[in-house]
Amino acid sequence: MHFKLRRFTRLSASFLVLPFVLLAVVVWVSLPAVAAPPSGDAPDLVTFHRDIAPLLQQHCLRCHHSNERHGGLSFSNSAEFLKGGDSGPVVVPGEPNKSLLLHAISPDSKGKAAMPDGGLPLPADAIEQFRNWISAGANWPADHNLTLETWWSFKPLNQVALPSTQLAEQSTLGPIDQFLLARLKQKGLDFSPEADRRTLIRRLSFDLTGLPPTFAETEAFIADEHPQAYEHLVDKLLASPHYGERQAQHWLDVVHYGETHGYDKDKMRPNAWPYRDYVIRAFNEDKPYGQFVREQIAGDVLAPNSVDGIEALGFIAAGPWDYIGHAEVSEEKIDGKVARHLDRDDMVRNTFETFCSLTVGCAQCHDHKFDPIQQVDYYRVQSLFAALDRADRPYDRNPQTREQRQHLLARQAAANAELAQNVTEINRLGGDALKQIESQIAAAEKSQGTRPPEHGYHSAIANSNDVVKWAQVELPAPTSLQRIVLNPCFDDFNGIGEGFGFPVRYHLEGATNQEFTEGVTLLVDRTLADQPNPGIDPVTILVKADGIRYVRITATKLATRKDDYILALSEMQIFNDDGTNVAVGRPVTALDSIEAPGRWRKANLVDNIYPQSAVTREQLDELTQSRETLLSKVVPAETLTALHRTQQELADIQRDLEKLPPVQRVYAGTVHTGAGTFRGTGANGGKPRKVMLLDRGDVTRPTVEVTPAALNCLPISGDLSLPESHTEGDRRAALANWLSHRENPLVWRSIVNRIWQSHFGTGIVDTPNDFGRMGGEPSHPELLDWLAVDFRDSGESLKRLHRQIVVSRAYRQQSAHNNPLATEFDPDNRLLWRQQRRRLDAEEVRDAMLMTSGLLNLDMGGPSFQDFVVEKPEHSPHYEYARHDPLDPKSHRRSVYRMIVRSQTQPFLTVLDCADPSMQVPRRNETISPLQALSLLNNRLSLALAGQLAERVRRIAPDTSGQVAAAFRLALSRTPTRQEQEILDQYLAAHNLENLCRLLWNANEFVFVD
Repeated sequence: MHFKLRRFTRLSASFLVLPFVLLAVVVWVSLPAVAAPPSGDAPDLVTFHRDIAPLLQQHCLRCHHSNERHGGLSFSNSAEFLKGGDSGPVVVPGEPNKSLLLHAISPDSKGKAAMPDGGLPLPADAIEQFRNWISAGANWPADHNLTLETWWSFKPLNQVALPSTQLAEQSTLGPIDQFLLARLKQKGLDFSPEADRRTLIRRLSFDLTGLPPTFAETEAFIADEHPQAYEHLVDKLLASPHYGERQAQHWLDVVHYGETHGYDKDKMRPNAWPYRDYVIRAFNEDKPYGQFVREQIAGDVLAPNSVDGIEALGFIAAGPWDYIGHAEVSEEKIDGKVARHLDRDDMVRNTFETFCSLTVGCAQCHDHKFDPIQQVDYYRVQSLFAALDRADRPYDRNPQTREQRQHLLARQAAANAELAQNVTEINRLGGDALKQIESQIAAAEKSQGTRPPEHGYHSAIANSNDVVKWAQVELPAPTSLQRIVLNPCFDDFNGIGEGFGFPVRYHLEGATNQEFTEGVTLLVDRTLADQPNPGIDPVTILVKADGIRYVRITATKLATRKDDYILALSEMQIFNDDGTNVAVGRPVTALDSIEAPGRWRKANLVDNIYPQSAVTREQLDELTQSRETLLSKVVPAETLTALHRTQQELADIQRDLEKLPPVQRVYAGTVHTGAGTFRGTGANGGKPRKVMLLDRGDVTRPTVEVTPAALNCLPISGDLSLPESHTEGDRRAALANWLSHRENPLVWRSIVNRIWQSHFGTGIVDTPNDFGRMGGEPSHPELLDWLAVDFRDSGESLKRLHRQIVVSRAYRQQSAHNNPLATEFDPDNRLLWRQQRRRLDAEEVRDAMLMTSGLLNLDMGGPSFQDFVVEKPEHSPHYEYARHDPLDPKSHRRSVYRMIVRSQTQPFLTVLDCADPSMQVPRRNETISPLQALSLLNNRLSLALAGQLAERVRRIAPDTSGQVAAAFRLALSRTPTRQEQEILDQYLAAHNLENLCRLLWNANEFVFVD
């Protein structure tokens, strides 16, 4: 491989286009005029081919064809159609109202039609097409026959025999090469020679791990004389933990994984990353593919209590989510219905395009125009997701912690039930006397004391009680905390009075940075049960935490205001180890706030002014003692003992719960019952929503309710055999098993095609997300099916499949265009007479730059790093990439661990064709543009890393005479040729080492695999 700089000129491109434009003009002018066809024939012919034939094929032909004439009628050809059936002719040309066909397919007053039998009526526009066709004469061309031919992708998978050949050479090849070579020989072609070892190790390293080989690794492989040296290298790379990172990048593109919601308020998803880590782990562990599929649809049901089973559900929630449509619009309103319909549609599309390479979403408005997917089937599939929302799902990674928490929560529920029984019995025995004392205590607690006009902090009003609100205090310096005191508000609005706005469920956290992404410590978690209204009594929370700079209270269940909900606090006091309230007068920030000085404003939270009761503790103690005396007289001692024992048990349980490690969360598809950022399924408690078939996909035009099922166009039945009393999880489990069924041909063809594409740039089917009639057909159908069956029946191992491909002769070919005949006959290289040349994708370029500069941090897993600064996080965040320091060590991890923003993609990676996370990207664009060269030369990341690479080179070669060779070894894993050395020595002398490093990163050899 020779060192070349990439050059881009728009001028040359223009000169290439101009001759073709001139040629087109000349041809257009010189062609003789062609008379238009007779007006009476062409429209009918076009209408039949385009409009009528697909409708007959999809809706009628299954019951009315030459071999199965229901009602004596066949739609196989025009002669049989015009002959009619048992009831005579079905159409009267030119007379639609007298045609039996039109009467049969037209719905009656109840919306039902005689045909199609057992199905829903045809869409209104389809019926109108039939009417227009009959009115125009019902022209059916005699040469247009309709058949029941099944499209290739819907056919069952069967064992495929290896190609028979007399070639001695072919008998020594593996199955992949035998299939490919047989096709090449048919066309008089052959494989290209094998690439050299330097090319092969670079190709393998990038394809399997996404990282370049080092100079030492390259030289060692070149020198390895073992006959299995190549295979040993393959096995080493497949065993690398970086293999999972590379393969996960492909997968995350397909499922349109992102860590912000998208849409108008592109808020962050701080808990999306566990799904990304699950995918990496699954690839590294070589999880059987069927299990990988099932876990992402129903892992919580099929593998209950397992970490993988929970984190895998991030697949369902991977795509964009309309925050406004869900969190700020009621589900009963039209916009809310639209948002939820689109949300389920995304789940359906993501599932079937990812696992089956099938565009089922086309059937949400009408029967699929090209594939045998009926509209009713689409909505049946949508109903499988009808209980799901996207939300943070709590779980415990540690099995022991999970068991302890479940045990404590079960005890808490039992104790609460026992407490309720005790209280009911005591109230009965205490009678009116007890009621009177309780009334006096309540009056005393509500008596007016200090009621300052500075009420406190008041959040914006929410329409539901599960909208998250937060407020935080910035301390003067990192502090060791002893206790936090929350002082409730007093406001007579709507008669609430004491405890106005105090959160029903909340947690307190400390952190070392304002965004709460670093050094986060959970101080107390009271989100698992409703907290009583404390009146205006201060709520004291003992804490033990060091180095805290910011303290935040987050309400996960708001207090009722009237017909709406809020968070309000009069004062937050934060005491350090010396007993000093370090919060007084400190800056306060909040998600939102009602600023109405002096009653309400953020500053009131730390002004040291808060309401206090006029009743002394001694007075309350006297009333309490009176109650205890009464109870001792009328209530049996064992009942009081049981009450106190239960109260103590609840206190002990709460204390033990707070001692457990914080609950972890993953942003996932989950049944959402209202304890989070939006109402979700709300009062239904997880009961699936009704899903209606929508006329033309319009939420304002529902027709009939559908029942859950899968598709009926495959060799396996779409009937999931769900019992009438099935749960929401049963639906997803049935779908998961249906998708991964061994007789589902699409799921196995789809994945082997994706893996093939990752090694050859183009799949055997060049439309990896569409195996339908509008997609491509396989270049080697027998090979595709052989791979699918072999993969399915040999343990579903993706590593084994990768190995089969990369050890093949086809994969190891040179990529050079050295065969003029093959180039002319097969310019797109679909027959694979050479290896496809591939440019590094955006993440590979960035990671290679970090690696060669010596800054790449190979730590795996955990929260994503941010290569941006966030502005206005409380409303609509702005992600400012230009303000990020490219030398920040936290951002020097592999690109797969980068926080992926939907609304504002990373500029440097976008120029290099990074995937758009707002859409499924089964195959990335691969462009060559001047902006790419300019970015590699001048981007802030390039400039910063070039400086680091230069410093690394200087440490290796302090003398300039050796710096070109050292830079080559680091950047390109080889030594320069004599000519390259001479040219770049001159460049180094004129332009310095940093510029030389930038030059190397902009070389074809750096940005292309080979």
